[in-house]
Amino acid sequence: DGLLKHRGTYEILSPEDIGYERSNEATMVLGKLSGRQALKKRLKELGYELKKDEVESVFQNFKAMAEKKKRVTDVDLKALVSDKVCDVEPIWKLGGLEVTCGTMNFSSTTIELVRIDGTTHVACSVGKGPVESTFKAVDLIVKEAVKVHEYSLNTITGGTDAIATIHVVIRKENAHSCTSTGNIVYPTFSGIGKGVDVVVSSVEAYLTALNKMLDFKE
Repeated sequence: DGLLKHRGTYEILSPEDIGYERSNEATMVLGKLSGRQALKKRLKELGYELKKDEVESVFQNFKAMAEKKKRVTDVDLKALVSDKVCDVEPIWKLGGLEVTCGTMNFSSTTIELVRIDGTTHVACSVGKGPVESTFKAVDLIVKEAVKVHEYSLNTITGGTDAIATIHVVIRKENAHSCTSTGNIVYPTFSGIGKGVDVVVSSVEAYLTALNKMLDFKE
């Protein structure tokens, strides 16, 4: 907040003092010392006009994330907004899954998804790994052009029965909007899956993100 009000509070030298132009201020790095005003300002620059209670909710999760990461990126912020503001009834749920993989370069997936109306849909696909083939099979059913923006895996416990937490961030291909400042914004949507099976957890995270995207009104 102090930096936003007066940069001299924290800047010993300004870029102009040593012959450089100041870069776009929208790229200010956010971390665990950043306050509500800095977060709110960055969210507004990203195209999000949130209510006071929504900002507070995102801020609490932002602080928790900032304790684990040195730098919270724009992708992280968009995912936090997606998680807190987009609470939707799932259109698609996982019905069943079978994956074959080995040392022959490609994996194959057969997946069954259940739509909100109760109908079941089955698709098969191949990929360079079990997660890729599974995501491709989902795409064949949902029929949406999706780009995976981020995929991360963390284990909560040790051993061969470790519980994995999968975090997936996606965006719709070629879907964007412009803010009042002229910045192009690509809405992103995130999902989290947890379990001992990495592929099942991955598809659950992917479906959560997809359901948010399908419910999103531009």
